Amino acid sequence: MSTGSAFVRVLEEDPELAAGLDATSLQLASRHAIAAVESIPLGIWEPKAPADGGAGHLGLLVLDGVLMRDVTVARGACTEIIGRGDLLRPWDWEREVLTVRPQLTWTALQPVRLAVLDRRVTAILGRWPELVSAVAGRAVRRSFELAVNQATSHLTRVDARLELLFWSLADRWGRVGPDGVVLDLPLTHQVLGRLIGAQRPSVTTALSDLSRRGVIARREDGAWVLHGDPPAEDGLRAAG
Repeated sequence: MSTGSAFVRVLEEDPELAAGLDATSLQLASRHAIAAVESIPLGIWEPKAPADGGAGHLGLLVLDGVLMRDVTVARGACTEIIGRGDLLRPWDWEREVLTVRPQLTWTALQPVRLAVLDRRVTAILGRWPELVSAVAGRAVRRSFELAVNQATSHLTRVDARLELLFWSLADRWGRVGPDGVVLDLPLTHQVLGRLIGAQRPSVTTALSDLSRRGVIARREDGAWVLHGDPPAEDGLRAAG
């Protein structure tokens, strides 16, 4: 795993991890929790297992940037969007002997920095149960978001799936602008289809309908703009 010579203080880069620490513990933990950084340029990323096999490692913590993980089984494919605060252990699947082995492709949609939480960093963070709990919470958050995406893909109407997906992504990557909530992610129709379990032609038709209704628009720079309020729960039930 190539990390170069960059290092960061993990709790300064991601202060939310330390929300449960008192002032004294925070100062001590911040001083010692220093991790190497792996930088990923735009394009395909091929993660490598640590030289020691990863035993005792917590994983890779995303500091900034956006990754896309495509999982393909036979002719079926799904996509996950990963960003700041997410915890990865991409080498784990390489160890597992699976009856049906999926094909994984990682792509950096934006330049990415990862903090390498190796054995040394893990030992330091392990001195404070609050930090261990916070890191574990990041892994659970990813599993919850994947479950929400799976539930979304079971809605009957493709336009409802897309609307819910965009608002879910906006929770993490959106910013409020004068015309609505701006989502500056390079999401093609094909990627959107893999995110919601729909074919690209159906996605294109649904996006046209959402645009006509004033729900969403795409700017010339490729960013998406969400108008109005998130979909109401009764509307989602009707869509299902």
